[in-house]
Amino acid sequence: MSKFRTRAVVAVIALVAITGGLYYISRAESAPKNASKGPPPAPVLVAKAETADVPVVLTAIGTVQARASVAVKSRVDGHILETHFREGQTVAKGDLLIRIDPRPFAAQLKQAEANVARDRAQLAKVRADLARYGQLSERGVASIQRHEEAQAAANSLEATIRAGEAVIELARLQLEYSAIRSPIDGRAGSLLVSVGNLVRGTDAAPLVVINETRPVYVSFTLPEQHLAEIRRRTSQGGMTIEARPSEDPGPPATGNVDFVNNAVDPATGSIGLRATVANEDERLLPGQFAHVRVIMDTLKGAIVVPAQAIQNSQKGQFVFVLKAGTIKDNQGEVEQRYVKTGVTHQDIIVVREGLAAGETVVTEGQLRLQPGSRVVMRPPTTS
Repeated sequence: MSKFRTRAVVAVIALVAITGGLYYISRAESAPKNASKGPPPAPVLVAKAETADVPVVLTAIGTVQARASVAVKSRVDGHILETHFREGQTVAKGDLLIRIDPRPFAAQLKQAEANVARDRAQLAKVRADLARYGQLSERGVASIQRHEEAQAAANSLEATIRAGEAVIELARLQLEYSAIRSPIDGRAGSLLVSVGNLVRGTDAAPLVVINETRPVYVSFTLPEQHLAEIRRRTSQGGMTIEARPSEDPGPPATGNVDFVNNAVDPATGSIGLRATVANEDERLLPGQFAHVRVIMDTLKGAIVVPAQAIQNSQKGQFVFVLKAGTIKDNQGEVEQRYVKTGVTHQDIIVVREGLAAGETVVTEGQLRLQPGSRVVMRPPTTS
């Protein structure tokens, strides 16, 4: 009986040993297979590096200025009788704006004309006397003194008539000044003095301000490092700008730079420029801020990628590039590539070094990546 029990115990121990060995062998065989799977590929968006002609554009914030601004004032004293424009109306040069009571100036003109007529009548009599005294003095009937006195009287009246004619001209000017007309083409502002008020030629405050809004000036500044290129471009036919009011979705207004300041501002290290913009639709108003784009040059056949593909690190800018030999079934392996970038235009950026046309770069999902990561390319979401 003891021998039978001993054999049974030995058999059980052997069975346990064999089972345990098979278990560990199974674990050992399966462990490398599970380890080789690794993490699942990260989903990313990608884009191809392409070639394109990219404009070199400088941006600035500019100020719109009226090409001409006139503060209209009265040149004579009088009451405002009537106005002939609406506030904010577009007016042309010579249009009647305000009429000051013309009756005092018309009366002064008539008085001056009457005085001259009287003096001319007296001159006619004096000239007749002068002729008669001349004949009598030749025959010895009248003295030479009487002839000289008549000559002096005629000369005096001629001078008086010339002074009277000047008074007439002045009276006519004052009558003309009573009708205030627009000196330029432009847009009228608010009427600052209402009908019925007394105005004087010495008043400092204007009656209305007229701004020329077609065309307008757009003034802005650019960093001084672009001064050499600015001078070269202006000497070769000028530079074109685009100006758009803030938050205006419409097409930009275009113009040409016609003035470059003669000194660099040492406080800001910038140079002042001014462009003339036609502004036919009057979207730009004097005093308004505008976004200015200055087209400096065009890079032909530059390599470009979406701007969001460029990442920054302490070592510089880089992109994640899909290795060409690893792309299969919409999956692939990425490598980290340091690049040198150039100008940015809209949503693309020029890559000067480190990337070739046709290579595939990651544009979204970079935070989950590192060199050698597996990725799956997913289609972009549509909104």
